[in-house]
Amino acid sequence: MNTASPPLAEAGRFGSGQAVRRLEDDALLAGRGRYTDDLRTDGQAHLVFQRSPYPHARIVSIDAEAARGMPGVLAVHTGADLVAAGVQPLPGVAGFKRPDGAPAATAPRRVLAHERVRFVGEPVVAVVAETLQQARDAAEAVMVEYEELPVVVALADALAQDAPALCEEAPDNIAAEQRHGDAQAAAAAFAQAAHVVKLAVTNQRVAAVTLEPRAVLADIDPQDGRLTLRMSTQMPSGVRNTLCDAVLGIPREQVRVVVNDVGGGFGMKTGLYPEDAAVAFAARTLRRPVKWIADRSEEFLATTHGRDIEAQAELALAADGRILALRVRTHANVGAYATGTGVAIQLLIGPWVQTSVYDIPLIDFHFTAVMTNTAPTGAYRGAGRPEAIHTMERLMDEAARQTGIDRTELRRRNFIRPEQMPYTNPMGQVYDTGAFEQVMDQGLALADWGGFEARAAQSAARGLWRGLGIATFLEWTGGNVFEERVTVDVKADGVIEVFSAVNAMGQGIATTLAQLVVDAFGVPIERVRVVLGDTDRGDGFGSAGSRSLFTGGSAMRIGAERTIEKGRELAAQALEAATADIDYAQGRFSVKGTDLGIGLFELAGRQSDQRIFVDSTSSVNGPTWPNGCHVCEVELDPQTGEVAVVAYASVNDVGRVVNPLIVRGQLDGGAVQGIGQALLEQVVYDRETGQPVTGSLMDYALPKAGEMPAFRTEMDESTPCRNNPLGVKGVGELGTIGATPAVVNAVADALARHGRADLSPRLQMPLTPSRLWQWLHGAGGTAPA
Repeated sequence: MNTASPPLAEAGRFGSGQAVRRLEDDALLAGRGRYTDDLRTDGQAHLVFQRSPYPHARIVSIDAEAARGMPGVLAVHTGADLVAAGVQPLPGVAGFKRPDGAPAATAPRRVLAHERVRFVGEPVVAVVAETLQQARDAAEAVMVEYEELPVVVALADALAQDAPALCEEAPDNIAAEQRHGDAQAAAAAFAQAAHVVKLAVTNQRVAAVTLEPRAVLADIDPQDGRLTLRMSTQMPSGVRNTLCDAVLGIPREQVRVVVNDVGGGFGMKTGLYPEDAAVAFAARTLRRPVKWIADRSEEFLATTHGRDIEAQAELALAADGRILALRVRTHANVGAYATGTGVAIQLLIGPWVQTSVYDIPLIDFHFTAVMTNTAPTGAYRGAGRPEAIHTMERLMDEAARQTGIDRTELRRRNFIRPEQMPYTNPMGQVYDTGAFEQVMDQGLALADWGGFEARAAQSAARGLWRGLGIATFLEWTGGNVFEERVTVDVKADGVIEVFSAVNAMGQGIATTLAQLVVDAFGVPIERVRVVLGDTDRGDGFGSAGSRSLFTGGSAMRIGAERTIEKGRELAAQALEAATADIDYAQGRFSVKGTDLGIGLFELAGRQSDQRIFVDSTSSVNGPTWPNGCHVCEVELDPQTGEVAVVAYASVNDVGRVVNPLIVRGQLDGGAVQGIGQALLEQVVYDRETGQPVTGSLMDYALPKAGEMPAFRTEMDESTPCRNNPLGVKGVGELGTIGATPAVVNAVADALARHGRADLSPRLQMPLTPSRLWQWLHGAGGTAPA
């Protein structure tokens, strides 16, 4: 991605702290975006997959002869073909153990299924043809004979004693497990507790519905055979490295990954998919360009899904409401193939924030990753933190109801205090800063917490039950990859071109990086050009875990400062002065106490290569811990079960804010996704057949902008992060994490205020009208499907 800014006014209006309009938007709004499907290459062929219609089956035979003879068909690849060609499986799980102490287990995930399929939608055959329609026709002509095998979709079925196993190494379908804390000490705390609160919490499976589906265009250089992948991904270097090191076994230098505009990622586009590798293999084999663009049905079937855990949580409290211990047991459905990311999210990353903003002395955690005949799970906005925080905040509100302590007071009594910072939580994670009570107080004021009763009376006059929900929480950001490389190139033509390996995916990172360059150099923003998404320009982790600004932005700041320092040395030579006597400001170097000086770009023009160039690598000191207080108000129609979010206010500690317009957009957009999970979204598989029921947007409900409230969103910048030079904290996932518990707690509050507090412990997402109506009016005590 190459983003040049439009002509704008003076530099001071476009540095940090200013609500600069996104530089990326003009081209996108005018239809000049360059997404992967917009790209055309001479001789481009098209690839189509035939996917498994069965959730679990043995591949008996594949007859592709008829397809190979059809018009325009260039190649038909099967799993056996790829195995014979030496193509290896995608990496599995490392660093975790099974209950018996053996290494974590999963079946090998082939680029194309070989001998056995394990979920509906798994790619089995890849057909390449001159046109897309020819490829589709030929794919339908491939005859695959299957022998159906027993299927398990639900966690309980997969863990049953006689359950069919997805791989020999895990006869119990447990890919891995992890325990944290001191079980014995926690048990003693529970034994002496005045109150024990228990809650079963399900965090349902959801799909990352991006505007742009996955897309790959693989091109081969006819001279040296070098492969270029132009694709929609958040992590170009990671894709290249996995493809080269693990799958194809070729040097990294033989592959270049280029990313143009990306129509959303949400974590779903963070790694190599089997389809990506299949396209690369086809291009290398045919020695011509090959394109694959997923359709929406393929995305529902075969992209990584998010969440899907069942938790049993218990909170031990003293008589005064102080938390003594927390016990959590979860089963995570990681799908047919356990991936390193999918397992780490549920067994490690989520647990890092499970105790959240509360001073909890003891924990007893047991997390289990379970394989089923469903699509694999992986990163989805928040990645483990939304699950952990939802469980914690549901527990806090339930504890308030059972103890009779006001829910805000209960939180106050248990908040980690500012004077405890830096604070080490029971998982060994160190919070550098945080003023959690201060943030809650601001959140309550912004939401007009004290005026709720009057609003509830107005709702009641219309026959609606109004509820008030709160979530106070934090999250971890960074991906635990803290080093980042940037290049800064001051050109004689008056442009500063900077490259970063963080990646754009609609979040506005190019604008924010440009603002940081303006800060350092003091030049107008139209002189800054930001280049992203090209492994030939530089390597890096990419964009995931809300790390782009605090790692990539910090690296940009340091790289810019190093460039100015290099310029100062060059200016000293040009002006025949000591380096210590050279000042820099507003695009000009000058000798202190004189009128002698030289412009930045003039200085670049005097160099032999007509530029001042710096390649800079730097690190931040640790993760960031953004936090917030989100307050939600809902109206529940007891006659229909319909819930409307009618007010939403949040105060968010995201450290120093570089662009408040972008930050608010990230927070509000994230909240909409969290509201969607709370009320609407769920990936459903038929328990008996293993067939996906929610395979299109006709079946999978998404939140709509017109149904959302007017968000009131503010930021508290009074506690900047101490782990990076910018003082910023990650922001991209914070809204999603706070929204789900705030909404569900609001619905529980509406029920409790109208005599149905008994329903609160049984509430499970999504809170659809049919579910709520059944809870309110149906018979029985179990959660409706």
